[in-house]
Amino acid sequence: MATPVRPMKHLLGWLIAGTRGGITRGHILIVLKDMPQNANQLATTLNVDYHTVRHHLKLLHENGIINSAGEKYGITYMLSPLMEAHYAIFEEIWQKIGKKDKKRKPR
Repeated sequence: MATPVRPMKHLLGWLIAGTRGGITRGHILIVLKDMPQNANQLATTLNVDYHTVRHHLKLLHENGIINSAGEKYGITYMLSPLMEAHYAIFEEIWQKIGKKDKKRKPR
C-alpha cells in the first residue's frame, strides 16, 4: 500500500522546511538522487562535518526517506523507493526554501 501524498508532504515539509537542519537534509537528498554515497563521501561533497552528516542520515533513515546497504563504515545510502516516488514533493518544497541557502551548494 502506497503512502498517501498528503502525509508525505507533511513529513518532507517537517524534515526539510520545518526544522533547523532541513537545508542540510535537502542537500543530502539532492546528492543521493544522483548517486548513492557513504557518510564520508557526503561530508566531503557537502563540506559538512562527518558527525553532522551521520545525524541527518539517521533522521532520514528513521523516517523512511533513505535506505542503506552494507555495514559499518562502508554503509552506502540511497533514496528509498518511497522517496523516489514522491521526489516531486521534495522539489516543490525545495524550490521554496532552497533559495534561502546561500552559503553551501553541493560540489
